[in-house]
Amino acid sequence: MTDLKTETITGGRPGSGAHRVVALCGPYLSGKTSLLESILYATGAIGRRGSTRAGTSIGDAAAEARKRGMGTEINVASVDYLGDQWTFLDVPGSIEFQHDAFAALAVCDVAVVVCEPSPERVVALAPLLKYIEDRHIPHIIFVNKIDSAEARVRDMLSALQSVSTRKLVLRQVPIRRPTNDGSEETVGYVDLVSERAYRYKPSGASDLIEMPAEILPREAEARRELLETLSEFDDTLLEQLIEDIAPEKSLIYRDLHDEFGADKIVPVLLGAGDRENGVRRLLKTLRHDTPFAAETAKRRTLVTPNGVTNGVAGGTAVAECFKVLHQSHAGKLSLCRVWSGTLTEGQSLGGHRIGAMLRPFGQRLDKISEARSGELVALAKVEALSAGQVLSAGEIAPSADFPAAAPAVFVVSLAAKNRNDEVKLSGALHKIVEEDPSLAFEARGETHELLLKGQGEMHLKVAVDKLAGRYNVAVETAPPRVAYRETIQAGAQQHARYKRQTGGHGQFADIKIEIRPLPRGSGFHFVDKIVGGVVPRNFIPAVEEGLIDYLKEGPLGQPVVDIEVKLFDGQFHAVDSSEMSFKMAARIAMSEAMPKCRPVLLEPILKVTVAGPSESTPRLQRLISGRRGQLLGYDTRAGWNGWDEVSALMPEAEIADMIVEIRSVTQGVGTFRTEFDHLQELAGRTAERIVEETKKHQAA
Repeated sequence: MTDLKTETITGGRPGSGAHRVVALCGPYLSGKTSLLESILYATGAIGRRGSTRAGTSIGDAAAEARKRGMGTEINVASVDYLGDQWTFLDVPGSIEFQHDAFAALAVCDVAVVVCEPSPERVVALAPLLKYIEDRHIPHIIFVNKIDSAEARVRDMLSALQSVSTRKLVLRQVPIRRPTNDGSEETVGYVDLVSERAYRYKPSGASDLIEMPAEILPREAEARRELLETLSEFDDTLLEQLIEDIAPEKSLIYRDLHDEFGADKIVPVLLGAGDRENGVRRLLKTLRHDTPFAAETAKRRTLVTPNGVTNGVAGGTAVAECFKVLHQSHAGKLSLCRVWSGTLTEGQSLGGHRIGAMLRPFGQRLDKISEARSGELVALAKVEALSAGQVLSAGEIAPSADFPAAAPAVFVVSLAAKNRNDEVKLSGALHKIVEEDPSLAFEARGETHELLLKGQGEMHLKVAVDKLAGRYNVAVETAPPRVAYRETIQAGAQQHARYKRQTGGHGQFADIKIEIRPLPRGSGFHFVDKIVGGVVPRNFIPAVEEGLIDYLKEGPLGQPVVDIEVKLFDGQFHAVDSSEMSFKMAARIAMSEAMPKCRPVLLEPILKVTVAGPSESTPRLQRLISGRRGQLLGYDTRAGWNGWDEVSALMPEAEIADMIVEIRSVTQGVGTFRTEFDHLQELAGRTAERIVEETKKHQAA
């Protein structure tokens, strides 16, 4: 592999033309797409700013996104800014589409975390910041919509620090003016390093102004806090502060660059993306401080000190796929970050030929002939390449640190409206799951359903829209059925005879069985107690087969478990007996004996672990209790500051839509995981209702 460390020298400096990738991430409604629109306009990539409200933005242009006014997949746009090439990845903000955000973060050089200026809402950043910090991704926090901020910036900074383990460094303080209604509005800012003041304009670069006298005390205090934070990492700066020596601005900029690249500090910038306020200051910060692809590859251990990428050495290209798209005209597209070398159209890599190469810009795809190290490119029709895989000269191999899909928390039963579309449905499901690995589907044999699983109600609605809009497969959805079981509370003996005479050989079998209940979890046991050959050995397996066949649906309409059936006597006819005869006799014996054994319904009980911010723990406990849950306790969530996990035993029937309620009491960030624990007897009206519903379903 080419030693990517050399690129730090040859291409790793602002203005060198090297390509860097930025992920714009943050909670739903934080304004990421409007910020992207202003970035594209400020860099000259577009001639007119679009609007998410009007549906004219470059981002969120997919039909599913426009329909809901929210991001549902990664938006890609590349720009040229002061001689540097940049690709911006605008990722969905909803936690239901978070896998796309994590996939984009895996290949970015820096993340810009966009948030609203509301201290009460910073908890929504916790899962995102946890992911970013765990992977040591350099990141900037951009406090958006500062023009409408009601809270003080110092309060916002304190709230942000509560969900970040990194030291936050405020780079700007706002300049505010009173309005006619008695409130204040933000009209500009002071840069704390250069100590220059700027006034925002409705569009375009801010104007340099004289620093207002009233801002001087706050500016001095904030600048001192910035320098004190940086001095924790720089002894020279610390000595200067102790000796009351004004540090050189070049030293401050160097410290900001170095500690940011090492993921020790997080700069906090202010702005209003939909007005272009603060956008150019953000771009300049990114230009000077964002690491280059070689440094990112080393951070992710894609490149070792020996220049080995994913264990493959040599001088060929290496690209990592982080997202797959299926398009009607272009087929399968694998979105990749090139980490080494150069990709060219028609090149063979890892035994696979690269077809057309495309550069995405919103919904547009521009054909290109090559992609160099650091660039982001869509490779057409490399069928074997999927998200989380690295394409190199040797092979296609999994990327060791690519994010895994989160466990599903919302499930629906799926069926094609037109039975003739069932084959087409299967193919379409494979494609949307390859596009979004946080979706999954499976055929559930116990209930004869096709289940679609995902991260929430909206997540699955978007998937259903894709099936209809992109693949022309209309489907119906319903809540999934619970896989109930039934067992017995008492034993019984039963004699059954099967006799038929239809001309020629007849059919004859006679058996006696004894049924008894077993402890929970025992399953089904068959005991052969035949002596003296009253039932020939070759017919005994047929008896067991008949018993098992009956157990698929007991008197309550559910599969029967935890019973023992003993075959202890019987008769046979030398001519008329057959395997089929004894199988039928076994079914008759069971159907007559089971109602006498006091059958009872069993419902699956799951062990559920619900995670959320500590302040929401009491509400989560009440939620669980209200869903027939048995609380087992709660503890701090390992590795999560200010989060708890609540454990409980809950019926599977209560889980179906629980994530909706969990998120409503945790500001949208709560989640849960489950595992099967045991089957539990269910009686009373609930059991009667389930039996009645089962009969109706079977009749239909």
